[in-house]
Amino acid sequence: MSREVLILREADIRVLLDPAACLEAVERAFTAYSTGQAELPSVIALDIAESRGEIHMKAGHLRGGPYYAVKIISGFWNNPQHGLPALDGMVVVFDAKIGAPAAFLLDNGFITDLRTGAAGAVAAKHLARQKIGTVAVIGSGGQARRQVEMLALVRKFREVRVWGRDPKKARSCADDMRKHPGIPDCHFAVTGSVQQAVEDADVVITVTASRKPLVKAEWLKPGVTIIAVGSDGPDKQELDAGVLARADKVVADSLPQCLRLGEIHHAVETGVITKEKVTELGEITAGLKPGRSSEDEIIVCDLTGVGVQDVAAASLVVERAKAVGRGERITI
Repeated sequence: MSREVLILREADIRVLLDPAACLEAVERAFTAYSTGQAELPSVIALDIAESRGEIHMKAGHLRGGPYYAVKIISGFWNNPQHGLPALDGMVVVFDAKIGAPAAFLLDNGFITDLRTGAAGAVAAKHLARQKIGTVAVIGSGGQARRQVEMLALVRKFREVRVWGRDPKKARSCADDMRKHPGIPDCHFAVTGSVQQAVEDADVVITVTASRKPLVKAEWLKPGVTIIAVGSDGPDKQELDAGVLARADKVVADSLPQCLRLGEIHHAVETGVITKEKVTELGEITAGLKPGRSSEDEIIVCDLTGVGVQDVAAASLVVERAKAVGRGERITI
């Protein structure tokens, strides 16, 4: 028996998946995950050392939803030297009733990019102070830009400080954000050190592939929210473990995953915190646990990226595509 599969390319997906809708879908996915309404297997990671390639495979299903999805995302860090994008990927969406492929989303990593930014915005919505002035961005790649764009959906701010290992790229990042129509008119600055960016910041967003801690506890002011995005592997680390030790609240996108990857992994392994200190973001979005409880709380949110985010975003894309008749259909 022949079946139809929907093919959607990046240009289609960018039209169908707007930032605000993605944020809402990702927030619902966090709630579903932490309330037992989602299935999430472990991440599969594959490294190709000779090409400086990192591949992550993530999957998930939201119970009662029409689809489950498998996402493959790759980062090949030598590519820009050859005029190629560093990031690539696709999402395969399956019918949750019969297990047949329903759609191939040839998004070149766009869904991962947007849903990662959305996760940071969800964290800020529930964990950052209502009034913030300065945002520190540690990292100057595409996701640095995306995090600030999505943060603007949930908070107003007056200043963005950018630090990057390459000052030229950091200036380019700041210039791009200054021109972005979705980011409010504010002051953008490039700093010469991580410390200069972080001190007195109300929100600190880390988006690097660092293997050594960049942010130290003594630089943090009371009330700051740290959203750690870059550490999605056991060998990556952006925050000194003392940051999590000093934090009044530590939040994970997925506690089991963060105990294997990211910042919480390092802090628990070194014994500066226990897993009992950690709350899942979905427990907060579901109203089961409090988010920010006081203006002076220091809160760390460890975002390693979970498959339910991809399912939520991909499902929204497919449903919208079907509703408006967008995309190509092939018979298999």
